[in-house]
Amino acid sequence: MDSEKHVCPACGQSVETVVKRHKTLGAWVPRWVPGPCHNPHCAASVETGPEPAAEPAKTKPNKTAAKKS
Repeated sequence: MDSEKHVCPACGQSVETVVKRHKTLGAWVPRWVPGPCHNPHCAASVETGPEPAAEPAKTKPNKTAAKKS
């Protein structure tokens, strides 16, 4: 793993390290790259607002009850 600290290229603030992967000779190899910038005053900043909640899956009740005669 890299011992280097990653910084944002736009503002110079330190950013977290993120693990990406790529395939080399049939094997997935980890690659540590700089993560997104969370500085709200930076032009390269990502939105940090709450993510919209996903709608719950709508399920229909089973109507396979046998008819009584």
